[in-house]
Amino acid sequence: MDYQFRFPGGLKKAVTFSYDDGTECDRRLVDLFDRYHLKGTFHLNTGKFGTSNPCEDYILADEVETLYEGHEVSCHGFHHPFFSHLTKGQMLTELLEDKRALERLCHYPVRGMSYPFGEFFQEMIDVAKVVGLEYSRTVEDTMNFNLPTDFMRWHPTCHHNKVFSMLDDFVKAPEWRSLSLFYIWGHSFEFERENTWDMIEEFCKRISSYDDIWFATNIEIKDYLVAARNLISNADEDILYNPSALSVSIEYKGEIKEIKAGEFFRL
Repeated sequence: MDYQFRFPGGLKKAVTFSYDDGTECDRRLVDLFDRYHLKGTFHLNTGKFGTSNPCEDYILADEVETLYEGHEVSCHGFHHPFFSHLTKGQMLTELLEDKRALERLCHYPVRGMSYPFGEFFQEMIDVAKVVGLEYSRTVEDTMNFNLPTDFMRWHPTCHHNKVFSMLDDFVKAPEWRSLSLFYIWGHSFEFERENTWDMIEEFCKRISSYDDIWFATNIEIKDYLVAARNLISNADEDILYNPSALSVSIEYKGEIKEIKAGEFFRL
């Protein structure tokens, strides 16, 4: 095999962020991401919009579309329950109502989620698929930059408190590492609670200074990997067909080639 797929533009590295709950601290985090031209996915509990508890205050429903513009909005359960405490019917309601409410606010199909309290099991995954969700993030840090093999059990690289321990290895990736995905997760309220806003801003500043990284939302990563993995070749592997709606970049004999949507490409 003389070709390998690359991220858009022929890049070998990608970064995605994933944040849960939709508290008021998302406003400051989104502002940071926008300032440094980064992209994030925000998993929201629509049943908590406009409410408060002794620990957190939540954003308002009417700010969702503008606040997260340019990023991705995703499910996190309507009430953020322990799904292991629910019947199948209750699971279905939690996810479907969260998805429906988010779609009415954002005006696009919501296709992903993250697991409330990090718990997941096969029944829950089956229900998520039934309502049309295509990926879900866990809280099980891999501490590596491998690509996901099961999008419904999408394990992140690390929590944001560990990013600086991983940064040098990511940006100085050895030649043998074909593709690297740095997937960072957390809760924006943790920066306020732990007084670590300076830390995440420094990370955003440093990671954004590299021009060889693709910054994308969770669903953009998922869609691109599916498109790349679905490239079809003939037996001689000198013709590639891209049946997807996305262009896919490959590296062939040291050169970057772009295979456009629906294109038959001769190597």
